[in-house]
Amino acid sequence: MSRMVGTVSRGVRAPIIRSGDDLVEIVTKSVLEAAAQPEDGFAIRDRDVVAMTEAIVARAQGNYASVADIAADVKEKLGGETVGVIFPILSRNRFAVCLRGIAKGAKKIVLMLSYPSDEVGNHLIDPDVMDEKGVDPYRDVLTLEKYRELFGYTVHPFTGVDYVAYYMDLIRDCGAETEVIFANDAKAILPYTKNVINCDIHTRKRTKRRLIAAGAEKVFSLDEILTAPVNGSGYNENYGLLGTNKATEDTVKLFPRDCQSMVEAIQKKLYDATGKHVEVMVYGDGAFKDPVGKIWELADPVVSPAYTAGLEGTPNELKLKYLADNDFAGLDGEELRQAIKGRIAAKDGSSLVGNMVSEGTTPRRLTDLIGSLCDLTSGSGDKGTPIVYIQGYFDNYTND
Repeated sequence: MSRMVGTVSRGVRAPIIRSGDDLVEIVTKSVLEAAAQPEDGFAIRDRDVVAMTEAIVARAQGNYASVADIAADVKEKLGGETVGVIFPILSRNRFAVCLRGIAKGAKKIVLMLSYPSDEVGNHLIDPDVMDEKGVDPYRDVLTLEKYRELFGYTVHPFTGVDYVAYYMDLIRDCGAETEVIFANDAKAILPYTKNVINCDIHTRKRTKRRLIAAGAEKVFSLDEILTAPVNGSGYNENYGLLGTNKATEDTVKLFPRDCQSMVEAIQKKLYDATGKHVEVMVYGDGAFKDPVGKIWELADPVVSPAYTAGLEGTPNELKLKYLADNDFAGLDGEELRQAIKGRIAAKDGSSLVGNMVSEGTTPRRLTDLIGSLCDLTSGSGDKGTPIVYIQGYFDNYTND
């Protein structure tokens, strides 16, 4: 009988990970024990995927930094006077502790917030109200007074937080003066200060380039803060403070570093135990957008900072409903099934880019797609499954 089940994504429970733990041993053991369960077990197959959340990797690495560490790096790089902090996301988990460190490393912070929402979709104001007020987000620079006059004291619908007041109070509590403006053109910060930290994630290189071209003197993106240890702190040479999460009120957990060797070691250990070639990856945020809250999930710099070679590339898939409605519209039943299987077999090894029969398939990187599946499977709460095991992702209609 033909196989009736396609892709399966399973959350795998693991011990609570602490700094210094051997993740290669823990992940391998957790997967093998889950597979051997008498009721919920599974057979490990070639091209299955094992993924682990970046949080447990960074925790095992002990990749943490304090507010004081951030402050020292900011002061050394930007001089400790007035610093513009532009385009931060609105997040108590992702940015608040970083902002505390930045504020402690300067005498004054000029905070420039994008509007009507931040980069990942957290809204400061209702865009319909913005339109009613005649505000042009592409051109208008608003002072705090003008913002309050137009929009009052709005709170985030999910958190109930007025992020303007929250960030201002946080900066003052750290001993720095603060001034807030609202703009979407990075150059709007330059009349206030020529020393800038741009906190945008996915547009950071363009923002920095435009600031320097417009006359900024010192510009550092968040990925350039804590790229090396400060007083023995954690760090990330590639992403700095990007991808951090709040650990305590005074510390952040940074994005994991140097984890390529770890995923390859897990792959080898699983092969030695099972004889199967399993792909392995580390994943962070998924790359998807909430249609109700309008929040784009990806606040990490990348979905996957490390993965084995078999996960490189993009899908090369046919659109089955296109074949059924067009090329094989006159076929039915077993004849249709065999025709489609034959077309799938014929496409292996050839690129379908630009071919109508692949139109509507997802032209995204495999690691972004699989990482998004993993993020949705594991969740970010109390499921206790920081490891995800995926089967059948690379199967197609021809696999029996």
